[in-house]
Amino acid sequence: MESNILGIGTATPAHRFCQSEILGFMIKAHGLTGKDATRLEALYRASGIRYRHSVLDDYGAAVDDFTFYPKNERLEPFPTISPRMERYRQEALPLCLEAVSNLEKAIGLKANWQEEITHLVTVSCTGMYAPGLDLELLKQLGLTGDVQRTAINFMGCYAAFNAMKVADNICRSHNGAQVLVVCVELCTLHFQNQPTEDNLLANALFADGAAAMLISGKKKNGVNLTLANFHCDVDTTGENDMAWQIGDFGFEMKLSSYVPDIIKGGISKLTQKLLRQHGGSEATVDYFAIHPGGKRILEAIEEAVGIKKEQNWAAYETLREFGNMSSPTVLFVLKRIMESLSEKDDGKKVLSFAFGPGLTLESMLLEINVEGHA
Repeated sequence: MESNILGIGTATPAHRFCQSEILGFMIKAHGLTGKDATRLEALYRASGIRYRHSVLDDYGAAVDDFTFYPKNERLEPFPTISPRMERYRQEALPLCLEAVSNLEKAIGLKANWQEEITHLVTVSCTGMYAPGLDLELLKQLGLTGDVQRTAINFMGCYAAFNAMKVADNICRSHNGAQVLVVCVELCTLHFQNQPTEDNLLANALFADGAAAMLISGKKKNGVNLTLANFHCDVDTTGENDMAWQIGDFGFEMKLSSYVPDIIKGGISKLTQKLLRQHGGSEATVDYFAIHPGGKRILEAIEEAVGIKKEQNWAAYETLREFGNMSSPTVLFVLKRIMESLSEKDDGKKVLSFAFGPGLTLESMLLEINVEGHA
């Protein structure tokens, strides 16, 4: 048995901000002036990001028009974890439903497709509650009560890979399995106003978004991505350079400037192991779907793997238009690649990477299968 990604649907919140708008908010919230403000401006210019989305409209609003943060430039009293989680509960489900609706359109699912779903996998590291998102999706989508549910939480930017591994194992083990995977992250709910290096970097990159995909043992007419192989490794020298913990005032991200160098040091070996298991090499790969954790990360991977920036176009486009949305982001990249494929790509391969706390390095090889062509 094999498993195939039949399609991907994505969604972003209605509030879309250019980097310069967010920069203005951050300078005021961090209380930066002079050289400190200039350095932050340079960081935002070098980010490779043009736009980001948020469930909060405050990042582009005047202080008096704030709807979540207190109406003063220092945002005091700073919101605690409780109102942030309440906002997550309000906003995550509608965004997921929009992503699933876009998945329906992308695949052209028939009217009663919900009856054929056997498994639901939900992914998030930016909020949690119980009964949770999985049960709310079950109810709102009209899935049957015997759908088997798996929640993948708090794994960060590489979590979609674990969801695909779960779906792959399910499809290989259960004939007729149809696995709906839904990833949602509301990173901007966890803005931290202390001007540490970690906070300044995280606040310049992260955004909100959701993605849904259908994984099946069967193929549909058109483009399918077959999950051919996975390989994971952990570089424990970077365990203190990327971390995510719950604090009194939201989830606190630790993201050091050394992460690109750590990834660069491990990605070549990871790639060789993955491709060797499948009897190939870098030369046999036609497309690259790399999680755009940041511009420097993309550049480090290109150098380590030996590819050109033009080959990494889908990651740069996603970073530019959406920023880093954590777990759904690599699915935005894959969606762009899927939409660019045609009959001539049948049999070609896609190499994908994502990274997260640990420091965890995930890799995946996909084969393009175009059904129904002459």
